[in-house]
Amino acid sequence: MFAKIHAVARQVGEVVVGKDHQIRQALVCLLAGGHLLIEDVPGVGKTTLSHALAISLGLKFNRLQFTSDLLPADVVGISIFNREKNGFVFHPGPVFTQVLLADEINRATPKTQSSLLEAMEERQVTADGVTRELPHPYFVIATQNPTHQIGTFQLPESQLDRFLMCLSLGYPDAAAERALLMGEDRRAMLKNLPTAMQPEELAAAQKALRDIHVSGALVDYVQALAQASRQNGMFAEGLSPRASIALLQAARGWAALEGRNHVIPEDVQAVLVPVAAHRLRPLKSTGSSALGSRDLVLQLMKSVPV
Repeated sequence: MFAKIHAVARQVGEVVVGKDHQIRQALVCLLAGGHLLIEDVPGVGKTTLSHALAISLGLKFNRLQFTSDLLPADVVGISIFNREKNGFVFHPGPVFTQVLLADEINRATPKTQSSLLEAMEERQVTADGVTRELPHPYFVIATQNPTHQIGTFQLPESQLDRFLMCLSLGYPDAAAERALLMGEDRRAMLKNLPTAMQPEELAAAQKALRDIHVSGALVDYVQALAQASRQNGMFAEGLSPRASIALLQAARGWAALEGRNHVIPEDVQAVLVPVAAHRLRPLKSTGSSALGSRDLVLQLMKSVPV
């Protein structure tokens, strides 16, 4: 069942070259039913990766460019008076899709950013007092630019906690960049990209993920990591229970792609940084704030025995 996921990874890797590890992490996130945040400088392939994933998974795709003047109604939709029906008719916004690419999400105001909170957590949207279900499967893939760039708004902790994983693509190595320079145009490749997996197959794989066995000792390890993040004095706040659940679910996804029907500590370690780093804020008073959250999460992992 999970063999199709590997086919998707290979196909996306032909478009986004040199980023096999990040593609694998992104697929684990989607397989676990979570939402993905991709943080990096413009031009490294964040949008291309999102579009290639949606096409390869056979999912309906909408792209919404977040800007400072974007309104919540531009995201969820708006009711417009219809004279023929003598009443208001709701016109769904871009959020009503299976894969929503929220491009440069941190260039929108906090009010507009918050319009995605209900959709991401509850898989529904409430507008004009009416709650409407979103399609299944439903994923939000958001990209954000570094917060030091002009015109960005930092995502609040409540929004960051709703992203199961956060990835950074980084610059390509010399061989990958040469392949981009000498190869086919990426937009043309996207147009010709076939569907490698049907939506119902993805839904079945997500359901099968629950059958990946997790032992009591493994749960103890996840709890120890969460508890250490709350007590070691490196972070302003520790990992929330939602983060612990996300870590365990992502570890299940990694185990499935490794071909195992059970989770081992190495699976937890493989996904710990992308699951935890964006949720943890360094405590400045410790004097270690010069290190990024990713480095501190690696320190956290080393400090907790398996």
